[in-house]
Amino acid sequence: MNFYILTLFPEMVSAGLNTSIIGRAAGRGLLSIQTVNIRDYAFNKHQSVDDYPYGGGAGMLMQAEPVYLAYEAVAKSIQNRRREAGDEELEGRKPRVVYLSPQGAVFSQKMAEELAREEDLVFLCGHYEGIDERVLEEVVTDHVSIGDYVLTGGELPAMVMVDTISRLVPGVLHNDTSAESESFQDNLLEHPQYSRPEVWHGKRVPEVLLSGHHANIQKWKREQSILRTRERRPDLLKQCQLTEEERRLLADEEYTRQKTEESV
Repeated sequence: MNFYILTLFPEMVSAGLNTSIIGRAAGRGLLSIQTVNIRDYAFNKHQSVDDYPYGGGAGMLMQAEPVYLAYEAVAKSIQNRRREAGDEELEGRKPRVVYLSPQGAVFSQKMAEELAREEDLVFLCGHYEGIDERVLEEVVTDHVSIGDYVLTGGELPAMVMVDTISRLVPGVLHNDTSAESESFQDNLLEHPQYSRPEVWHGKRVPEVLLSGHHANIQKWKREQSILRTRERRPDLLKQCQLTEEERRLLADEEYTRQKTEESV
C-alpha cells in the first residue's frame, strides 16, 4: 500500500511513522510512506505558501497553487507507476485524496477498513487557518476528522490514519488475526487481557483463561467485550448484533448493578 502525505512539516510525519510496527513494515516493502513538502512547490524565493484571506479574519490561509502543484506531482507519479505496471483499470483513475479537517466525517474502524482496500492514498495536511477552498474542491475526495476538536495542523490526524489503516494491510502485523479481534470489531470494545504471573498484587487471572477450554474462553471473551462496551461506550451497542442470550446477560447485569446501588 502506498501513502503520500502532502505537508509543510515532512520531518514531523517521517519521525512519527518510521518507527515501531509501521516503520518495520515499510522497511520490508509492505508499505510505502512518502512525504511531500508543499513548500517545494511555492512560486516565490522565500517558499511562502500562505497569504491573508479575502474578506478579512484572523490568521493566514494556505494558497491554492502550491497545494495543487504538490498534488499534481503525486498524481502523475502514481499514474506513471500504474502505467508501468500495466494496470489499465487504475491507470486513468485519480487517486483518493483525504483532507484532514475537523469539518469532515469522523474517522472510524469501519472507514479504515474501507480505505485499506485502496492501493494509493493521498493525505492533505492543512495548517494555519486552512486551505483555499478552490483547490479543495478540485482535488479532495474525502474530508475526514479524527475528533471534535481543533489541532494546529493535519499532520497528527494523518499519522493516526496511516497507523490505523496500515495495521489492516496483510503482513504488517506478525499475527494477521489480531487485527480482526481488537477493539471496535463488531462494534465492541476488546475484552480484558492478562499475562504472567497468574497472581499479581493479590489479583488472579480469571480461571476460565487457564482452563484450556477454547469454547468457554471464546464465550467469556465475547461476554466481557459486551459488558465492557456497555460500561465504557454504550453508544456502540446500538450498532451491535447481539444474540438473545447476550441480551439477557446485559439485562441480568443491569439488574445486579441496580440492586447493588440500592443497597449502598
